[in-house]
Amino acid sequence: MLSQWPVKLALVPPQAPYFDGADLIITADCVPFAYTNFHQDFLKGKAVVIGCPKLDDPEFYQQKLTEIFRQSNLKSIKVIHMEVPCCFGLYHLVKTALSQSGRDIPFEDVTIGIKGERK
Repeated sequence: MLSQWPVKLALVPPQAPYFDGADLIITADCVPFAYTNFHQDFLKGKAVVIGCPKLDDPEFYQQKLTEIFRQSNLKSIKVIHMEVPCCFGLYHLVKTALSQSGRDIPFEDVTIGIKGERK
C-alpha cells in the first residue's frame, strides 16, 4: 500500500486522505540509503514523505507541512534525519510548521549517524 502514496513532500497535497488518522514519517531523502533497516524499523503502517532541506525550498516545505498538520487528523509525527548540519534543518522545519499549525500532535525526532547507526 505504501507504494501507492506520493512520497516527495513537494508532490503530496495537504488534504491527501492517507494523512487522516495516520502516523506520519517525515524523512530526509538520504536516510533510507544510510540506514539499512529503514523500511523494517520505521515504515510499516505509516504514511511517509521525504525531502531535502538543503537542496529543496525550505520555505515551501514549511508552508506545506503547516497545511498538512492543519488539515489532517494525524496521530503522530516522526522526523528522521541524518546527523549532518543540513539535515537538522528538516527537524527545525517540522517543529516550526507544527507550532504554526496550532495543533498538538505527538512528535518524535530520530537522528541517524553518518555511519548508518541510529543515535
